[in-house]
This record gives sequence, structure tokens and C-alpha cells, in this order.
Amino acid sequence: MNNGYLSALVAIGLVLSNAVHAHIGVDAHGSFASGLLHPFSGFDHMLAMIAVGLWACQLGGRALFALPFVFIATMALGAGLGMTGGALPLAEGAIAASVLVLGALIAFAARAPWQPAAVLVAVFALFHGVVHGADMPEFASRPEYLAGVLMATASLHAFGVAAAFLLQQKVRLLQATGAAITLAGACLVVMG
Repeated sequence: MNNGYLSALVAIGLVLSNAVHAHIGVDAHGSFASGLLHPFSGFDHMLAMIAVGLWACQLGGRALFALPFVFIATMALGAGLGMTGGALPLAEGAIAASVLVLGALIAFAARAPWQPAAVLVAVFALFHGVVHGADMPEFASRPEYLAGVLMATASLHAFGVAAAFLLQQKVRLLQATGAAITLAGACLVVMG
């Protein structure tokens, strides 16, 4: 496998994001397109969603499809809660912790049956969803904006799965990627 492909994928991900959290400076337009861009605007959400794809591929079997599906479905429920004014305590900290924990699971090649892995992913997804829902622009078309957020989330999961698939013969590199995600999560926790 040519490392140029992986480097290109990583570069695309970095170009599409900036170093701020996705929930600061949300576009007031609130369309499908702004929802689609929202998860790409911050490393915290982006890294967690990519990590779900990486870990799902690392676990393989049913986890490959179950983890991304559960994340998206639970995030949609959380977004509904956030849109209606619901909140979860320490949501920002939980999002940062999701990056740290998911990265560590990848770094240590943690094995788990798909069901408990899906429960963990669902807990993290709920926090991500509440924040995305709460940050929805006031005059947004809620279904369009949410559809964009969910589509972007699915694409970030797919990116993680693809990257893990490309690295399946380079286990140490995949684990190093998890360690880098963990380090980023630790920075987010400290800065939070």
C-alpha cells in the first residue's frame, strides 16, 4: 500500500478543519451545507468520529457496521435533545474524553465484543449530539441542518474505516495513530 494515499487522506482531513471547536462560531445560515461542514470545523468532533471508524475496523466483524450506525443514531437522538433545550452536564469534557478514550482503545488495540463497544460509542455520541443540536443556528431548517451533520459524521466514520483498512498490514502505525488521537484528546481535556 502506498503511504501517499494515507498522507493524502490525512491532508484532506486537516484542510477541511480548523483548530477551533465545532461549536464556536456556527454559521447562522443553518442549511444542509452548513450542517455538512459543522463537524469538520473542529478537531474534537472530527477526531472522535474518525476514531469510531478506526476502532470499528480494528474490531472487525459486526462492530465494523454497528459502531458507526449506533454513533449516528444516538447522535441524532442527542441532537433532538439539544435542539429542544436539553443539556447534559459536562458535555464539553465528555466530548474531549471521547477523543482521549477512543484513541487509547485504538492505541492499545483493545478487543471487545461489539455490544459493549456499541454502548460506549453510544454514550459518547449522545454528548456529541446534544452539543450539535444545541449549536444549531436559531433559524436553521432543522431537518436539513441535521441531515448535513449526520452525513458528515458518516463520512468521517468512513474515513476512519478506510484509513484502518489501509493500515491493516501496519498494525503499529494504526496504534500510533490511536496514540496521536489520545494525545490530542488529553490536550482537549486539559484545555477544556
